[in-house]
Amino acid sequence: MDLKDKVAVITGGASGIGKALARRFHQAGARGIVIADLDHAGAEAVAAEVGGIAVPTDVSRESDLAALAEQAIGRFGRIDLMCSNAGISMRDPDPDFVTSASNALWQRGWEINVMAHVYAARAVLPGMIAQGGGYFLHTVSAAGLLSQPGSPGYATTKHAAIGFAEALAITHRHQNIRVTVLCPQAVDTPLLKGATGTQSLDGIISPEEVAESALEAIGQETFLALPHPQVLTYMRRKTDDYDRWIAGMARLRDKAAASRQGD
Repeated sequence: MDLKDKVAVITGGASGIGKALARRFHQAGARGIVIADLDHAGAEAVAAEVGGIAVPTDVSRESDLAALAEQAIGRFGRIDLMCSNAGISMRDPDPDFVTSASNALWQRGWEINVMAHVYAARAVLPGMIAQGGGYFLHTVSAAGLLSQPGSPGYATTKHAAIGFAEALAITHRHQNIRVTVLCPQAVDTPLLKGATGTQSLDGIISPEEVAESALEAIGQETFLALPHPQVLTYMRRKTDDYDRWIAGMARLRDKAAASRQGD
């Protein structure tokens, strides 16, 4: 998809990756950008910068995403690109015990990291199909392709998000619906502060670098956008020898645990 003259909706658009996406889409010639966020003041500031509109949105509420789609279409007439970008990190109370997180934390992660993608698709798919096609960009994580030692809830919900994105891409491909999953490792955003330490081993990149990777993937209509290219190598190792990969991840977890004990 060429972003010129297209309309994009971005959840979690007030800061971090969402803000960088908005700026990059504006540079690419998008004619309409809708910034959705719980931080309405931040969303308004980004919207003013890119000539768009801001809509206060809690992505864990399906009614909010339905209203977001309605306002976007009311203002710009259509939605070409739906960016389900909002997400939360899930730091376990005890990173060395896999079920230490509360049910409430698991449920919150499920609502925001998984169901928000479902709600967004439910809200905008009918219009996209009617107009002859559309695009979804789902900000997920390399944790959804690999894992995240110390954050089983985060890794699990991100795996589920990948599963839904695959289903979306497969089910509606014949209707000219395309999907990209954006799967970085560590990114210099507020979300990183809530994560555990192993995902930064390959370096922390900027939101702008992530946005550039996303734009490239959208332009080429590729399913995977990997701002950290090493992730592809790790995926291949995982599928080539799952047991060896599990052992390697366990060693990585052990190193992280030793580092925590040394602090």
